[in-house]
Order: sequence, then structure tokens, then C-alpha cells
Amino acid sequence: MDSSSPPGAHFRLFPPETRSAPLARRFVRSALRGAAPEVVDTAELLTSELVTNAVLHARTEVEVRIWSHEGQVRVRVGDGRPDRPLVPREPRPYAGAGRGLAMVEELASSHGAHVGEGRKTVWFELWPKAPVPPPSGWESVPLYGRAATVTLIDMPYTVFRAAQQHGDELLRELMLTTRVEERAGVSSPELLIANDVANVINACMTSALEETVASGAMVTLDIAFPLDAAPAVDTLRHVFEQGDAAAQLESLLTLPAPPHVRSHYQWMLDQLVTQLSGGPPTAWTLLPGVSDATFAELAPWDAGDVEDSSVPTVAADEDGRIIAANAALADLLGWQTDELIGRPLTVLIPEHLRERHRAGFTALRLTGRSRIMGRSIPLPALHRDGSLVHVRLHVQSQEAVDGRAVRVGQFMPTATAPRENRPVSRPDRGPSVRLHAGAAAAPRAGGEKATRAWERLRLLADTTTALSSTLDLREGLRRVCHVLTQQMAAWCVVDLLDEHGDAERVCVVHREPQTLNVGVDLGRLPPVSENPRGPLARVLNGAGPLLITDIPAPDQAESALDARQLKLFQQLSASSTIMAPLRARREVLGALIVVRTGHDAPFTEQDALLVADLVQGISLSVDNSRLHQHTRTAAERLQRSLLPRLPHIPSMEITARYAPSSTTAQVGGDWFDAFTLPDGDTALVIGDVAGHDLNAAVTMSQLRNMLRGIAVDCQDRPSEVLRRLDLATLTLYPHSTATCAYAVVKGPHNNGPWEVHHSSAGHLPLLLTCPNGDTHYLDSAAGLLIGVDSTLSRTTARDLLPTHSTLLMFTDGLIERPGESLSDALGRLRRHTAALAQAPLDVFCDELILSLGAGSTDDIALLALRPAPPGT
Repeated sequence: MDSSSPPGAHFRLFPPETRSAPLARRFVRSALRGAAPEVVDTAELLTSELVTNAVLHARTEVEVRIWSHEGQVRVRVGDGRPDRPLVPREPRPYAGAGRGLAMVEELASSHGAHVGEGRKTVWFELWPKAPVPPPSGWESVPLYGRAATVTLIDMPYTVFRAAQQHGDELLRELMLTTRVEERAGVSSPELLIANDVANVINACMTSALEETVASGAMVTLDIAFPLDAAPAVDTLRHVFEQGDAAAQLESLLTLPAPPHVRSHYQWMLDQLVTQLSGGPPTAWTLLPGVSDATFAELAPWDAGDVEDSSVPTVAADEDGRIIAANAALADLLGWQTDELIGRPLTVLIPEHLRERHRAGFTALRLTGRSRIMGRSIPLPALHRDGSLVHVRLHVQSQEAVDGRAVRVGQFMPTATAPRENRPVSRPDRGPSVRLHAGAAAAPRAGGEKATRAWERLRLLADTTTALSSTLDLREGLRRVCHVLTQQMAAWCVVDLLDEHGDAERVCVVHREPQTLNVGVDLGRLPPVSENPRGPLARVLNGAGPLLITDIPAPDQAESALDARQLKLFQQLSASSTIMAPLRARREVLGALIVVRTGHDAPFTEQDALLVADLVQGISLSVDNSRLHQHTRTAAERLQRSLLPRLPHIPSMEITARYAPSSTTAQVGGDWFDAFTLPDGDTALVIGDVAGHDLNAAVTMSQLRNMLRGIAVDCQDRPSEVLRRLDLATLTLYPHSTATCAYAVVKGPHNNGPWEVHHSSAGHLPLLLTCPNGDTHYLDSAAGLLIGVDSTLSRTTARDLLPTHSTLLMFTDGLIERPGESLSDALGRLRRHTAALAQAPLDVFCDELILSLGAGSTDDIALLALRPAPPGT
């Protein structure tokens, strides 16, 4: 577009003040008097956006020129800062800032920008009835001054976009708000410096991204950054920190940054400061203290991931509305998947926990922090028929490509004490539902020719068939590699990580098998160092897919693992490779490596995108295989069979909870029991066998059954029952030890009080909570644990049990924390039970698990009893 103005053009200068935007709108409406109303409205909107951008980012006088001819409108908006380039943004429907240039692209018939002597001009044209004009775009505006290269390694692309969006919104509000120093503790000069350097960073990042294809969740960028802008980076950090603190205090409309966004700010600004001063780069994947230590969450959210998961999973938007659910969740909680879409998440939460849920959801939005995010929380979910289903809930936050934050919850069923026989509801579930509206659920962008698209689909189908053709995981992976070597690579490697993080090479497949006869070893790989730098180490830490077209020589290796891989590359004449992590359920499971030799065309970015798709299915198969190994059906059935059915006793309420460890298999040594003795008294038992494996569960079952038999047979005082159990254990299982508390509840007789007779073998004391909130531990009958010395005497204590009081028996997983004394832990439990003294017994138990058991690495068992007056 010619920069000169034709006769009849309207011209006006506006000051660098926020009031210029409404003044410019009135100027446009006046200058275009007589034009079509829809043209005037569009010109007014776009001019307002461009003037606002100039006021915020250039802060010089803004020049607006307008002219029209035969219904066509031309508008130019100029400022005096040619050194501040335009930063076009991807259209993101949920973004609160950065839409101005995107609206110009969408609504204008033609648009562009150019730099003249001391000026920068942005222009657009509206041709309502004319033929479509030639394609146009934003002219790149060069950065001025000396620049240095900053390398951002393994940057999580979606998190970067979320951080950029949040930073834009925060700075925009701070720039436009009044009394900014009072509200956010930021001076106007600091804010202007921060806004300028943020624009420079965004421009540099946008330029670097235009030259890079983001393959997978991570991308590595080389950024040309002006040296004269470096001193302002610390000012930007200060403004971000102060602004985010003000947002947490609700002094701003902008919400606080989520933890992963805040971590990204810190990492990126640290990298700019460190590298501009001559320091080395540090990859995001190697950063200590990152809020999320695993990196599957960093990938863009895709509703298809919910559908494909074998774990009951639901996804909700920032308002708590369900936007995706899978068949496993529907089956677990008695819904059809399509019925859940659009409902509030609270339909899956029991009534007594809904206020806590709403408070937590609100706190997450207002403070950016959550007590449960990324942790495994034992709690009850609500079945459609009103009953409770005990699960471990794991919630994570992911960014969608359209700018939203999505909360994804996995409901892992756990064993619990059965109260009644409820038939399992298995309605017609309907198909799994994924969100179809918006960019977040759209299929990946296409653009390939028909042949390439067909080949891609065939490869995906063939690898799926190969994986499903055998139940043996390693054989399935070998067959996948065979498919890949026939269709896209000369040779292929799969490495897997075990539960300890050790890497093993499980298969190497070559298009020409005879090539592998000598020197290609399977088995254990060298360990991944704490500060890995080589490509394989980075991939096994979650980076990638990595496309490498210039493979280093083995003598350039930085670790034994790197040397092993580079030697294999050299041995098999590798010329290019794609290395991709196998990720599932927030874990890195291994790596897929595909390689081409000098006889093949090198891999491209499009190939890297294809591999990123391939590893999703492969990762799912690896993960499912491991789930099958670690949570075998026999183990789960054993756990459920070991939990007793609680007796129904008049004038007495009994409730129990069992929450398996969040870090081990669903079998362990914690147990509880309750049964009626022949004389009508009620026996209560809780115990803990050493260990968290199948052997511990078996031993626990044996001790439980022995104690039941002894208690029913002798009906003696609790100390004598424990003495006999100790003797039997030492005789039959001499290498087993356990703690156990045994109590007998008696009464009331002739309107007398309830009594509890109890004895303990190394177990934590019983806790009595009275209706008025008074609490005390019943610790006067403590003794040595089971399996040590059966000749030592044991004592029985007797305590009154007031009506409506709560007697609590529990295992150490409920209270013990690393680095905390036992007395402090017991004191914390007393405070919680005192606050819950009047709560229904189910609520009492659930709140204890939620408040004290969240994130526990040990099994939790608790048994609670509450007597009532006779006849109730």
C-alpha cells in the first residue's frame, strides 16, 4: 500500500493517552459519514484496537489517516517507534489480550505494516463489494541494535502460550489501571520499562517460532535478543511478581498465574539473564523445582486422551463444567457419557463435600494455588443412584490450544468396607464423548496431500495392529519396530524405564536384519545422570520428540548413556533420527528412536509430527501392560475380600475407611475388623503388618483370621486375646511382626454407661472424642508389638464411652509425616476430631481422610464407633 495520502484524506493526531481510543472511534465515525453502517462499525473497531496498541506499546503521538472511495475504506495508524515491532498472535478464543492484530487479520480485506524514517505504520482496507484483494500480511519489522542468541531448550510450547497470554493480560490491566503503585506496588516508570521489554521478548519469541515447527509438547528455540534490552529483564520480573501478588489479593481483575505458568515466567527470564551474561543454557526438562516434575501435563489438552484412557477420567473447564468424560467413568458412576457433558462437576461429588469442592475450585482460580493439584486424594465419589464409590482422585491442569485451562480428574477405584449388597448398575453407557466444539477438540491440523495423509493413516493403523497382535509387550514393541522399518525408517530402537528409573534397551530392529549380527547389545543402559545433556537422556526425562539431522560423533558425548547411543548411531550409519519419549499418566515410560541412513532422505519436521502421534498409541500399550502387571485382578480381589462386612448393631453406629497407598499396589498390611462376640459384646480390631506388598496382605489375612478365632473362642479380656495371638504368630509365622489394637465395647446394661475394654500391641492409641469437642487418647494399656516376645505381660484398660461420643481407631498412614514428631501428629489429629465432633460419622471419617490423608505415601485404615442411647 502506498504510504502517501490521496486528496480528501482525513488526518488527525492523538496524544499517547488511553482517552485516545474513544477519540479515534469518534473521528472514524465522523470521517466516514455516509458510508455503509457495517463498514463504519468495522473501521471504528479496528482503528480503536490499533490506536490502543500504539498508546500502550509506542507511547508516542498516534497519527490516524482515513479516506474512502466508492465504498472502499483505507485506514493508516502510525506511531514514532519503528524499533518496536508488531507481534501478531495466534487466535485464541479465551484470551483476554492480544486480539487486536488478529481482529484486523480476520475482518479487514487487506492489511499490512511498513517502517519509514522514524515511523511505523499499520494499515488496513475494507472492500465490502469489490473483488477479493490480493493476499496480504504483516511485514516483519527488524529489531534495532546489537543482539545475542539465547537458547531455550525443551520449552513446553503450550505452557509458553499460556504464560504469554497471562502476561499480556496482567500488563495490559496494570497499564490501564489508576493508582497502579497503590494497588500493585509498581511505579509507572517500572511499568513502562516492563511493558517495553515484554514486547521485545514477545517479538523475538514470535520470530523464532515462525522458523520452528513445534513437534510434540516441547520445542527448542534460538532467539536473537537485543543486548540493550537485557537490563530491563529484572524490572519485568519484579513487575510480574508484584502484579501476581496483587492478583492473589484480588486487587486486580486478572487472575493469578497457575503454578506451571509462574514457573515458566521464572525459567524464561532466568535464561535471558544468565545467557546474556555468558552463562550456559538450562533445559526446562532439567530444571530443579519445576512445579510439575513430569511432563505429560505439558502437552496440549486433547479430549481424545480422555476417551483413550482406561482409567475413569473426566475433564472440566475453569467454571467447573464437564467438557469430556470416558466410558470407564460412566461405568463406574452409573451414567451415560453424553449425559455428563455440560453438567457441573458437583454431580460426581457427595453433598457433604460439595462446599469444600467449590471453595477449592474458587481458591485455585483466585490464588493460582491448590492443595490437591497433582496429588492422589482418597475420597468418595457419588454414584448416580446416590451411593458412594470410594476412589483416589488425581487432578491435573492442562492448557488447551484455545487458551483455556482444563482440569482433568482421574477416579481410581479403591477397596472399601462394604455396608450393603448393592447391585452394580451397568446402563447402556453410550459412546465415549469428546468435545467437538472449538479448537481444543479439533483434530490435528492437516494440509498434507491425499497420498501422504493415506500413508500416515496406514502407518498408524499398522502399528496399532502390531501392538494388539500379541499379549507380550516386548514382542509387540518388536513388531511395531518392524512396521516402522518397512515404512519410514532404516532401523528402530525402543528403550524402557523401570520403576526405579533405570533404562533398558528392549529391542533394536533393522530393515536388513543381518546388519545387527555384531555389536548391537540389548539390556541395561548406563544410568541417566542427574544433569543429563545428551539427546537420549533428555528424551528419557520427557523432552521431545527431538529431530536431529546432524548427529554428533561419539567423542562428543557428555555421558556414558550418550556415548552408548552415539556409538550405535555411528555403527549403523545413522544420518538423521527422531527420538520421542513414551509418556502416559504423567510418567515417562521410555523412548522410541527411529533412524535413517545416508541412503534415505533425512527426516523432516512433518515426520516428527507423525512420530509424536505414533508414540501416543505405543505409550498407551506400554502403560496398560504395566498396569496389568502391577494391579493384577487377583491382587485387587484379595484386597476386597480381606475387608470385613461391618455388623449392624442397635444403638451403635460403626463406619470404616480404607485408602491404599498412592504410591504402591492396592495390597498392603493395614487392616480393621468389627464383629459381634457370642455374649453380644462388640469387638473392634485395627492393625498393621510390616510391608506393602502381597506377602504383607497374606500375613495380614492370616493374623486377622487367627484373632477372630481366638476372640470368639475364649471371650477373654483383650490383653489375653492379644497374648494368644502373639504366641500363635511366633509359632506359625516367626518372621512376621505387626501392631494391633483390640477393643471390646460393652453395655449399656440396666441403663448404665457404655464401656470399652482395650489393649494395644505396639499400635497407636485409641482416640475418644466427646460430643462437646473434648478429646483424649486411651493409652493406658500399651504393650509390645506382635511377633517379638509372647512371654511379656499385657494389660487391659477400661474406659467409659459417653453416648454420642466417637471412638476412633486408625493406622499410622493417617497422621505420620516425614520430619514431624509423633506427638505433633497426634495433636493435629485431636484438633481435627474435636472440630468434627458433631458431624455425622460418615462425614467425620471422610473429612479426616481428606484433611490428613491427602498425599500420604502409606496405607490408611480407620474404624470409628459412635454409641447412641438404648432404643435409638
